Amino acid sequence: METDSLTQLSQLMAGSDSLVGRTEYLTTPFVAAGDRVYMIGAQNGQFPDLGWHVKGEMGGVWDHPIKLLDGFTAAINLEGNSFCLDQAETFINYPFANKHLFSFPENDLRVERFQYVPDGKEALLVEYTFNNDGSEPLKLNFEWTAYTDLRPTWLGDSTGMVDAVDFAQWDEDRHAWVAKDSLNGWYVMTGSTIEPVSHGQPSTVCNYKPAGKGTRAATVYTLEIPPHGLMVLPITIAGSYQSLDAVRETFYSARRDAAKNLIDKKQRYEAIASKTRLTIPDKKLQTAFRWVKYNTDWLVRDVPEIGRGLSAGLPDYPWWFGVDNEYALQGAVATGRADLARNTVHLLHRLSEDRNGNGRILHEASTNGYVFNPGNINETPQFVTMVWQVYLWTGDRKFLATYYPTVKLGLKWLMEQNDKDNNLLPDGFGMMEIHGLNSEMVDVAVYTQLAFANAADMATEMGEPEVAKSFWATSQKLKSRINSDFWVAEHDSYADFISTPSQALVLIKDAIIRADSLRKPWAVAELREAQKRYQQLPPDRKQGFVMHHNWVVNTPMQTGVADTAKALIALRTGRQFVNPYGMFVTGIDRDESAGKDTSSFAKNRKVFSYTGAVMTLPTGVQAIAENNYGRPDQALDYLKRISRSFSYALPGSIYEVSPDYGMMTQAWNLYALAVPIVEQFFGILPRASQKRVRIQPLMPTAWNTAGLENVEIGENRLTVHFSREAKAQQLVLEQTLPEWKLTVAYPAGRFQKWEVNGKAVKVKRVGAFDTAEVEGVKVVVRVE
Repeated sequence: METDSLTQLSQLMAGSDSLVGRTEYLTTPFVAAGDRVYMIGAQNGQFPDLGWHVKGEMGGVWDHPIKLLDGFTAAINLEGNSFCLDQAETFINYPFANKHLFSFPENDLRVERFQYVPDGKEALLVEYTFNNDGSEPLKLNFEWTAYTDLRPTWLGDSTGMVDAVDFAQWDEDRHAWVAKDSLNGWYVMTGSTIEPVSHGQPSTVCNYKPAGKGTRAATVYTLEIPPHGLMVLPITIAGSYQSLDAVRETFYSARRDAAKNLIDKKQRYEAIASKTRLTIPDKKLQTAFRWVKYNTDWLVRDVPEIGRGLSAGLPDYPWWFGVDNEYALQGAVATGRADLARNTVHLLHRLSEDRNGNGRILHEASTNGYVFNPGNINETPQFVTMVWQVYLWTGDRKFLATYYPTVKLGLKWLMEQNDKDNNLLPDGFGMMEIHGLNSEMVDVAVYTQLAFANAADMATEMGEPEVAKSFWATSQKLKSRINSDFWVAEHDSYADFISTPSQALVLIKDAIIRADSLRKPWAVAELREAQKRYQQLPPDRKQGFVMHHNWVVNTPMQTGVADTAKALIALRTGRQFVNPYGMFVTGIDRDESAGKDTSSFAKNRKVFSYTGAVMTLPTGVQAIAENNYGRPDQALDYLKRISRSFSYALPGSIYEVSPDYGMMTQAWNLYALAVPIVEQFFGILPRASQKRVRIQPLMPTAWNTAGLENVEIGENRLTVHFSREAKAQQLVLEQTLPEWKLTVAYPAGRFQKWEVNGKAVKVKRVGAFDTAEVEGVKVVVRVE
């Protein structure tokens, strides 16, 4: 069905999720997302200069590895009055589309701008609906102008992509503009199904002057809107970095199939919502959980010549990262996106092999395939854990066999090339991108320990018992070392890093300057006192130092490697470095107002910086850490802090830096919510290769009822409904493959009476848990 003036795409949105933006954030970004093309503009309808990776150029319409448009303008001339559609009064966000509402009551006119990106197409559909609220016909001229900027993505020059001046030509047969970069086969095409009355240079009604080497192409339409009626004008934008024929074909097919493609996309997003469907008493957290699944899909980047995978964040990180995905994909497999996990792992692995060839996993690669950073030290062990998690959820032995050789090679590189003193603690940068923090970092040690434990399990699966034994031995040695060498009793915390005092004294000078410039007197005093102590230490004796109170000091609890006694002390210490939105990335950035400060983080930022940031990742890590030591109420508190940022600036999304700074949507948000909810509160711990699932609930006391439906584990689909009354708990378990074994587990001795389908059963003590093994399509387990 081809869109025309009688077909309104936005009517097809009936019944879809939607959220209305806050008026005070209309000047901030939104995204119309697609896997091939996406558009970033402001909620008020403008296209301001955005971003810093390519300064001021990260907004607009992108078809990676190139940009198509800086944006577009729309101007109306009505009864001698002219105005620009750049001050929307309302912004409405859908999971897969957006709408801007403009109102001109003095002219009895309302205008809606609706847009969406079809799946798998290098195209964007924009629809304007003109509503006449008066009793007389309205006749107006509508001028739509595309501002091209056919330019390469970040690091394009590293692969020979050279930007040149654009030029545009009018295609009379298609009533469309076609613009081309003068030196490259990069094209963008714009036009409508409605025949224009003129085309050429735009008027000056909309004062929009983007930077770059693009050109402007305006088209004017005369529209007549009946009394109390409406008229629809569709615009199609298509791109290609291949050929003129390709852009023409995309333009035609996207326009022809606009309604069908929108219905298909709507159905696909309904399927996303239906997987791992959460029902809990906390409706804001429930909504945030559903929308973070949508957000994840916004970040899928598909560049056929390079690969398909989950990018990190928008607007400034629309390409692929090792570490971001090593968190995010663990949430993806827990929310029914095993397809995305497989594709992304394949992409990261291939790019890493092409760049490194030694098992080292990259940090960051642009969408033109150029690897910017070959990999920080933590990313190689975290890749091991990510692969293992995907295998646990999918049971895909071919997947495991494909990446197991890289796992072994990566661990060899990790220990032979980065552990100079052979103490099992690799040296180098981990998660904290602070200058000089590249000694023996706590997060690198912790993730290395977990990687060896996971690799031992992989080796067992792959029939290599001696390798498994060796990997397990290394993991246990590292566990002991982490709990001895990194623990700093005087600070009730694990150390940020291990180094010599002489190295620490260099770092502490920078830390004092940082704390002083941020006006954190408590941190300055603490650091200066520590400086005096460090000066008295033997300069070359290595030890652990607590200096920045970075969030990574909590990673021993995140992975569960910390001794319980130390963990409970360290978790209490960690709660000192929070604000209402979560954990500070760097604890010394906290001040006395942090405990109750709910104001904007972005408001007073003039230069892009993460200094002083509270982020979702460390907050999610802290929730996971609390759950690992049987503290779901504390874990829920951290998740509620994250949910306070939900829809704060962009309706339906959670910013990278809480509540409204950095990336407007971020991949690892899925990890921060999905892992603690799915794997810990509901306790779903799969072993798909064995057709087994362990259910080990750890529900917050505030949730007396909770449900998680349609959880994909291999070929099986599991639903868990939890209820609690007085001292009893009940689980209703349903699965599509009745032959799968389900093991229900609770802490040993907690419940004295167990019933399965109304009949008393004896439980089996396994380690610290009482367990009952059940099977069937539907099973009811009651304990009290």
